[in-house]
Amino acid sequence: MVSDNVPQDVGRAPRSQQRQTVAPPQNLESLGARVLCTIDGKEVRVPVGTTILAAARELGIRIPTLCNHDDLCVAGVCRVCVVEVEGQRTLQAACAYPVTQPTKVWTHTRKVRQARRHIIDLLLADHYGECYACSRNNNCELQSLAKEYGVDFFRFGHPEKPRYEIDRSSHSVVRDMNKCVLCRRCIRTCIDLQEVGVLEAIHRGHDTKVATFLDKPLAQVVCINCGQCINRCPTGALRANDPTDDVWAAIDDPTKHVVMQTAPSPRAAIGECFGQPAGKAFTFELNTALRHCGFDKVFDTNFTADLTIIEEGTELIIRLYKALVQKDKSVALPQFTSCSPGWVKYIEHFYPQYLPNVSSAKSPQQMFGALIKTYYAKLQGIDPKNIVSVALMPCSAKKFECNRPEMCDSGYKDVDYGLTTRELGKMISEAGIDLPAMPKSDFDDVFGTATGSGVIFGATGGVMESALRCVIELVTGKKVENFYEHAEILPVRGFEGVRYVEIPITAVGPVPDLVKHLVPDWNWLKGATLKVGVCHGTANAKKVMEDIKAGGKFSECHFIEFMACPGGCLGGGGQPIPTTPAIRAARAKAIYSEDRAYTVRKSHENPVIQHIYKEFLTDGPCGHVSHKLLHTHYTARGKYIP
Repeated sequence: MVSDNVPQDVGRAPRSQQRQTVAPPQNLESLGARVLCTIDGKEVRVPVGTTILAAARELGIRIPTLCNHDDLCVAGVCRVCVVEVEGQRTLQAACAYPVTQPTKVWTHTRKVRQARRHIIDLLLADHYGECYACSRNNNCELQSLAKEYGVDFFRFGHPEKPRYEIDRSSHSVVRDMNKCVLCRRCIRTCIDLQEVGVLEAIHRGHDTKVATFLDKPLAQVVCINCGQCINRCPTGALRANDPTDDVWAAIDDPTKHVVMQTAPSPRAAIGECFGQPAGKAFTFELNTALRHCGFDKVFDTNFTADLTIIEEGTELIIRLYKALVQKDKSVALPQFTSCSPGWVKYIEHFYPQYLPNVSSAKSPQQMFGALIKTYYAKLQGIDPKNIVSVALMPCSAKKFECNRPEMCDSGYKDVDYGLTTRELGKMISEAGIDLPAMPKSDFDDVFGTATGSGVIFGATGGVMESALRCVIELVTGKKVENFYEHAEILPVRGFEGVRYVEIPITAVGPVPDLVKHLVPDWNWLKGATLKVGVCHGTANAKKVMEDIKAGGKFSECHFIEFMACPGGCLGGGGQPIPTTPAIRAARAKAIYSEDRAYTVRKSHENPVIQHIYKEFLTDGPCGHVSHKLLHTHYTARGKYIP
């Protein structure tokens, strides 16, 4: 059941995600009042305080914007959306003008068109760079506006040389402030949407720029590498640190064996890079395209997502047994998930005292890397130094994660390169491949077998749902379908910022062989209530962590899933641009549809997982071998305790 006792404000959408309205005057008869708005002769009644931009969208009237974004709070700084409002002396910004009384608006008068053209000209006067060499060429909002408003020369000039040095210090994000148009989307994303606060506008007038604390490089501030700023930047001022040239070089090197693992979220979104609608998965077409690109093997990250569930779930059982049965007060509960490297970086910076609560299990990406250069290398008779391991991820923070110094338990760098969905889309296009036209093909063995539980990792709540499918069956000895239709644990699904769920354990079964070496029986869990939490976006993570600090409801949880990005991995900083709540919902639908198509939908039933514990990880989950390869320990600021 979903608890009604979630603390006030926890789970509420951040200010940046709420409907774009402005507070109406206090003398209104009721907050539910509606008012007539007439735009270009069309009438609509909207709630008092609704912006002109929102009203226009209800009428299907397009007003161009630049600083506005569906995920972010109102700013009204770019003025591209100016309109004429009857009774107003000057043009008004449609994104920030509240309709509080009957209002007449014109959106495309000569005065409006001329003002917009001049605004775009002024933006271009400070925008340095050649479009054809930009990462956002043909997907740049400034470029599109310039075309729309007929910009065919630089009315107010154009920079002849860059003003700022490009910041390439981060493994994840590259900042080129020469292309910045001061829309402040990145600032609002970092402060409001994620509540990290790395970026801010400094100086005034023509000298205004977006900068970090003391204008330091990104690698020297508290950036969590989530890349959400990239997804909302309208130009090429922010982009991911792209290793595709190195990947091509590895593919072209005959001495290298190049393998690719693909995560579920990119497969549900990469079609967008090829003009396909959001929500259409190209999992098996992508396999074929990758082989055409030259990758020697294509594996499924969902395999190690299943492995993560076994290792992380076993760790939770160990913690609970020590705390509840052995009365070990040193055990850190609730246990936090560790799949999201942006979340791990966040807790390292802002809540280091809670690092013992973070699961020691590596993310599926890093587990895969360790297995590729040990188990797989031995199985195939390949020297690990000649294996190049590439990961297709929805996340720019994965680039940072694979470069963490502790991620080399195989004796080599476990994952050599992390590619975003956008970067792989570019590689496929460069190879002359039309992805949607590719025939379907399966993943390669030995890591081609996965389950539906691995697939749903890509959506917020997916890790928790996968874990619960496993835990419920292992503890009760009954099929999860007996409790939840189609094994779909709906209480942990959804896009609410935070979810709290209680699951009573009314009966227990025998301890399965997989964990028999850890606990003698399940009697200590009979009659207990498993309390779990789910949150996505670090603004919501902050709410949960502050609630835990205050001894609130979430401090009573046993297990909490944290994802750094809104919507989970499907809303990651490496996904196709644009991203909106509707696009994230469509991607989630594709992920859940794939889950339903799998025959095996629970991690512990994956036959290859069972085989690998018998053949390679022989001392079982959380045993010595798995701890060496599949686990790590985080402490403040990324220091590592072996």
